[in-house]
Amino acid sequence: MGVRDAARLTAAREAAQGQITIATGMQRTGLSRSQFLRLKARYRRLGPQGVLHGNRGRPSPRRIAAAVRHQVEQLLQGDVPLNDHHIRDLLAEEQIAISADSEMVQIDASPFAWLGPDQPRLALTGTIDDAEGRILSLNLRPTEDLHGFTQALADLVRDHGVPWLLYGDRTNIVVRNDRHWTREEELAGRQTPSHFGQMLDELGIRYIAAHSPQAKGRIERLWRTLQDRLAAELRLRRHTTLATAQAYLPTFIHRFNNRFARPATDPTPAWRPAPHSLARILACRYQRVVRRDHQVSLPGLELALPPGRAGRGYAGCTVQVRELLDGRILVMFEDRVLLERHAPAGAFSLAPRHGRSPSAARLRKNDLRESRRIDDRPAPRPSPPAPRTSPVPSPHARIQPVSHPWKRGRWPTKRDRVRKEIGPVGVSESLRR
Repeated sequence: MGVRDAARLTAAREAAQGQITIATGMQRTGLSRSQFLRLKARYRRLGPQGVLHGNRGRPSPRRIAAAVRHQVEQLLQGDVPLNDHHIRDLLAEEQIAISADSEMVQIDASPFAWLGPDQPRLALTGTIDDAEGRILSLNLRPTEDLHGFTQALADLVRDHGVPWLLYGDRTNIVVRNDRHWTREEELAGRQTPSHFGQMLDELGIRYIAAHSPQAKGRIERLWRTLQDRLAAELRLRRHTTLATAQAYLPTFIHRFNNRFARPATDPTPAWRPAPHSLARILACRYQRVVRRDHQVSLPGLELALPPGRAGRGYAGCTVQVRELLDGRILVMFEDRVLLERHAPAGAFSLAPRHGRSPSAARLRKNDLRESRRIDDRPAPRPSPPAPRTSPVPSPHARIQPVSHPWKRGRWPTKRDRVRKEIGPVGVSESLRR
């Protein structure tokens, strides 16, 4: 029993014995007349127990079960910090049906220490449905590169279909930001797209480049959420390598979509079916002219073409060399495959092959640039002070004439008259002449 309950007990007992009036009891306890009368009646019926609340000592019917409470305590006191909302989502089992699709998808990458502050930074490349807020694909890469964007597009098209629009930033992986135009591009009136842009063109996907991180706010907010939830879950499940973290991503995507995705206003699906030649489309393209020795070359690679039908040769012909996402290399002429080279052994990363020319060096420099983040915004600069201007005279001000005494010179003194007659003091006659 606390101090307040003890004061109420004393007032109720004295009022019941007739030692104090109702008004005095009201003044001591701070209760209204009706409240004090009910308190006095409960004391007469139950004794000192009537002063206490009826639910005192009773367990709440909404009390969390002991097993769930123990699990929550373990999550709160564990090594990985989790907020209360994240713990609620991890414990809850909700089933939300999703049956609508959107025609615009946002794509981006987020460099972050996903495996913990003591682990190297990785780039998480992903796509999200703009209408539903549903994660469509995620993949981890050591850096933000062409391979990560192509893999995200491959997972998107394979699992869901081909969207109509793709919305992202102006990273050099997707769009060209250089001012170099070749003669062929000037004649065509259009710069040749980047390797990723050529993939989108062949798939019939229109790419819209945002001019600021705030314009693609949905996927930027997704990165804020994943940097809290996904990073915490990877540490909670002791995923310390890129391979194990990548294997856990499908489970996280399913839970995230069940929790946060919402159906679109228009339930009509807008996805197009994936093409059968998707593997050939998702590739880097290089135009080459076959040499007289029936070979084509790429930076660091020589390819010998087999003879064609009836011993036909392709010397002088322009062929297209494609390096696929899995590492295979195709040499194509008029949509026919002339040569297929198998993928190299070991891990492979799709990257543009540049030569040693100045334009290639400029392209290599552009490929190293990462997309801008909201957190990369420069600090606001203080505005320069406004230039001082002369005061504008009032239109009602009176302008004095030149002959006004205020505008005349001072009256000449005797010294001025002497100087005017004999000249400056100390100047010789020759200089005066």
